[in-house]
Amino acid sequence: MSVPTALRARAGTLRGAVPGWLGRSLRAARAPFPRAAAVRGALAVSVPLMVGLLAGHPVAGVVVGLGGLWAVGQDSAAPYKARALRIAALGGSAAVGLLAGATALRYGDAVVIAALLAVAGLVSGWVSVGGPLASVAGMHLLLGATVGTGIPVPGPWWAGPLELLAGALFALTLTCLPWLWRRHSPEREAVIAVFDAAERALSRAGTSGATEARARMTLALNTAQDLLAVHSSRKHAERPTSIGGLITAFRASVQLVEAVTALMVEGRPLPPAVVRVPSLLAARVVPPVRAGRPAPDTSGPVPDREPEPPFTADTPGLRALAEVYRAPGRSLTLLPDPPAYAGPRLADRLRFALLLGGCTLAAAVVAYLLHGPRGYWLPMTVAFLYKPDLGPVFGRALNRCLGTVAGVGMVAVVAWLVTDQWALTLVAAVFGAVMAAGVRYHYALSTFGLTVIVFVFIDFLGDDRQLLPSRVLETVIAAALVLTAHFLTRPDSWRVRAELRVAAADRAWRRYDRRAPAASPDERHQLRRTAYRRLAEARQALDTAGAEPNRDPDRFPVLERRVARAEQGCDAITAYVVAGGRR
Repeated sequence: MSVPTALRARAGTLRGAVPGWLGRSLRAARAPFPRAAAVRGALAVSVPLMVGLLAGHPVAGVVVGLGGLWAVGQDSAAPYKARALRIAALGGSAAVGLLAGATALRYGDAVVIAALLAVAGLVSGWVSVGGPLASVAGMHLLLGATVGTGIPVPGPWWAGPLELLAGALFALTLTCLPWLWRRHSPEREAVIAVFDAAERALSRAGTSGATEARARMTLALNTAQDLLAVHSSRKHAERPTSIGGLITAFRASVQLVEAVTALMVEGRPLPPAVVRVPSLLAARVVPPVRAGRPAPDTSGPVPDREPEPPFTADTPGLRALAEVYRAPGRSLTLLPDPPAYAGPRLADRLRFALLLGGCTLAAAVVAYLLHGPRGYWLPMTVAFLYKPDLGPVFGRALNRCLGTVAGVGMVAVVAWLVTDQWALTLVAAVFGAVMAAGVRYHYALSTFGLTVIVFVFIDFLGDDRQLLPSRVLETVIAAALVLTAHFLTRPDSWRVRAELRVAAADRAWRRYDRRAPAASPDERHQLRRTAYRRLAEARQALDTAGAEPNRDPDRFPVLERRVARAEQGCDAITAYVVAGGRR
């Protein structure tokens, strides 16, 4: 046996020995390297430190850098308006939390500090379940309070909160600066991704990878719908602007995806002329995006003949694709409406608020016993970890511990090689980029970068470096607190969430099955969009559930089979309608 073959066999043996839920917890995301995010991470952390050194106020530089660090850690590829709201909510809530924590530290004792952190945990938990924006605001309210109670900020009472807010606003400026010359680039890239995913799906038609390719195409269409939903009013859709052109391109992509789905159900490999159609369509219908400039004028003379497709349309799926090629988006006024969001129940709000408040209080007590007033790390770790809406709690806890261990190891190397504060700002820049990139790839990687940056902050603050190795123990304690609370109170939450999503997917595809054949084009596509979105949500819930330890592993494959059958049913009714089926 050759060496590569032996290594592959050994790797396969190790994968077989690792439980499925553990493998899912350690799995990294597949995404292109986020160069712009890495640059923002480097600048948002290092520039405030440099300015603080130049001005002779290094502590202020640390606080500003902390605000920038948190803002970069919550950035995304959403439209600029949504990103601005997210960072603004983060900065405002973190500043309020810091003000409350610093006031308790200045004028209160250990009991007051513990009570303040418990109240901050309660408020954070209550707010966090109100949606994505509320989740970010709630978490950073608690983070600001933990830092305020653990790090004395010199100067007047208002200085620290304003410095933290300034750091978030600096990161916001870095994030939104490209808006000046590429205003709708996130939306455009999302629409183009749908056409790219459709082309990949066509290339895999009739192969074993067809099902996965169709699922990725659905996810791409969901993402485009979410990003364009902000602009989905009629006034945007009908104007000859870039965003109006993107909504038209979205409509074309909706029809394209339906035709591609029908072709994949036909189950035969397709010639290159068919596979190239999505690229040809994208070149025709996706407008270039320039800030303040309209989309290309399409109101001029119409060609005498519609363009003929570069293939022979001899099956229902090919005929549907030919129709989309000739007149993309025709007969549709469909708008990319946002997904329906059901608000949290009062019982869910109360339960999570009590759990997070109790965990924060326990962490504050343990931290005080270990480190006195400098024990901010433990409650801060609880705030980062206990976020079920951001992924499996067990996976976050495990990867937080792994990232902290690796980060502390790197800190030992940095401390040995680097002592000058100017050199440390370069270290902060490097690991700010690592942290920002890790947010897109893997939670352990982002924690690794964050741990090294915290070391740089501690050095600037003149705090005790000897505390840093104990942060590994504190991270483990925080993880144990969170996991105990989570699995003692809601041990079957993974199954309940997944079953609810699967049931919703069942209802959505059956509604599509009943109504689609007699529906108008807009209604049919809306029914199909809802059905496939619910199926994608069910898949995501199952993936999240699969990364949690569970007491009923046999139930998981049953739910997966239900979703697979529903997906096959959706594909079949799509092909039936495309073929002209009527009831």
